Amino acid sequence: MHKILLPALLALLSTTAHAAPVLKAEVSVNRPVITVGDMFDDAGLLAERALFRAPEPGTTGIVSLEAVRSAAARAGLTDYAQDGVLNVRVERQAAIVDAAALSELIRADLATRGLLQPGVEVEARFDSSDLTFKAENVAVPAALSSLQYQPNGSTFAARFQIEGIEMPIDVNGRIDLMVEVPHLASSLKAGATITPADLEMKRVPLAFVGQTGIESFDDLVGKQMRRTSRAGVMLKAADVTEPVIVKRNTQVTVLLHTGPMTLTMIGQSLADASTGQPVQVMNPVSRKILNGVATAEGTVEVVTAAGQLKVAGL
Repeated sequence: MHKILLPALLALLSTTAHAAPVLKAEVSVNRPVITVGDMFDDAGLLAERALFRAPEPGTTGIVSLEAVRSAAARAGLTDYAQDGVLNVRVERQAAIVDAAALSELIRADLATRGLLQPGVEVEARFDSSDLTFKAENVAVPAALSSLQYQPNGSTFAARFQIEGIEMPIDVNGRIDLMVEVPHLASSLKAGATITPADLEMKRVPLAFVGQTGIESFDDLVGKQMRRTSRAGVMLKAADVTEPVIVKRNTQVTVLLHTGPMTLTMIGQSLADASTGQPVQVMNPVSRKILNGVATAEGTVEVVTAAGQLKVAGL
């Protein structure tokens, strides 16, 4: 029994080991050269041998059987299966490099050179409108070779190297440094308290807000509008004020501190005041004026040195 099976097994192993390569109908490559292993399944030891130059990145080409036969023979491959293939479609993979990718390379370069403030974004505007390239499909398909740009200017000249394209790409344009700042999302009247729903962040040129300063979202919430403003207005420090805690001609609680003693009375405020601002209050009975400070709770604190407060004369 073993004597019968052994020759058959050896014959099967011999047939498997020497199976002829099979021509592919479609080939997709990611390099400039097509090898035997790209063109044939089961190419064996000849797999790394070159056959053709690949088409340009992002393009396809049709290779005739005659061209395959000739190139394979030069590589030492003469015995292969065709399996009904009439021609071979060859595709070369590509990575798309567009204006957005080039702009990101410029941004990264400026950041590396320390020319970007925190929160500032780069918006590159290229003079050329057609900036889409089919590059080699590699990890880094494009690199910035040089960038001529002065921080106090706006124009630039850049040179890029695109993988798969022999000549460098030179482009010109302008750089806008952009920053997100709070704008009114809805119109507000003078005295209105700003809530998060009243604000939205919009990008504007850094130069536009450089002189007036950039207000943060959180610093504006809870402030009050100095004047009526319409939706879409960019808010500046001069547009808002601390909320009025104590209002003029209203009754307020006055806390009188003298040494360890604290007295409470009701007075009439003589002016508007925000937290921490000085404000005068009048005792409606004695008509005397007290100088105090508005607190976050809406009260007015008056502090005197111990022994100086004459309670009966208030």
